Amino acid sequence: MQELIRVEKLSKTFKLSSKQQKIERTAEKVRRAVVDLSFEAYEGEIFGLLGPNGAGKTTTLRMLATLIKPDSGDAYIDGHSIVTDAEGVRSKIGFLTSELKLEEFFTPNYLFDFFSSLHGIAPEISAKRKGELFSRFGIDKFAEVKVADLSTGMKQKASLAISLVHDPDIIIFDEPTNGLDVLTAKVVTDFLTYLKEQGKTIIVSTHIFSLIEKLCDRVGIIIDGKMVVCDKLESVCAGKPLEDRFFDIFADYTQSIGGEI
Repeated sequence: MQELIRVEKLSKTFKLSSKQQKIERTAEKVRRAVVDLSFEAYEGEIFGLLGPNGAGKTTTLRMLATLIKPDSGDAYIDGHSIVTDAEGVRSKIGFLTSELKLEEFFTPNYLFDFFSSLHGIAPEISAKRKGELFSRFGIDKFAEVKVADLSTGMKQKASLAISLVHDPDIIIFDEPTNGLDVLTAKVVTDFLTYLKEQGKTIIVSTHIFSLIEKLCDRVGIIIDGKMVVCDKLESVCAGKPLEDRFFDIFADYTQSIGGEI
């Protein structure tokens, strides 16, 4: 399999304000969100980044999507460096996170066309792709409804369609089913499987064990910003349910640093 994503010792720290220090009851002035993180993802696979809230998953994906810069390290997306070639990276990826909101004044129809034009997609190609995606997600009935008036699930599906206007080969999803009802979540997970069948390379971050078990070929477990385990799903599970293995791994990690669960 061809390696399409290579992450090399990514690190990122954030300064803590006095208010944040007080809320978190810490005297530390910086938080190490990601620490020397490395992994690879290959063509036609779904790679899962699994960890508890605050583990560094979102920070990692934001760095891969070039939304924030790493303090050190680098990552290569189909050969493009996130540090020195952000534009090249953006041309290769689709990125979706629940924290990035669509402008609520506009309609899905307008936003799809707008982002298509930003990517330089010919109108006839854009129209065909919009028809396919809007039909698949049931957006066509709401194409001229302002985003502000859409349900949470429809907003997520519209965001998903718009993030894929340029038909990228590499797709990065941060918590793709977060906050969705079961029906909408199934639509999203079924679509991820479809994208994999089309040969796309996909990274998903989540804290939901069943999502990893259903979708992923390989998984990396991240705790305190560090990659603790990274391997094929069956190797990580070692014959146990992923949830059980995660807590075994978490307990071993906590013991190794002298802490308690």
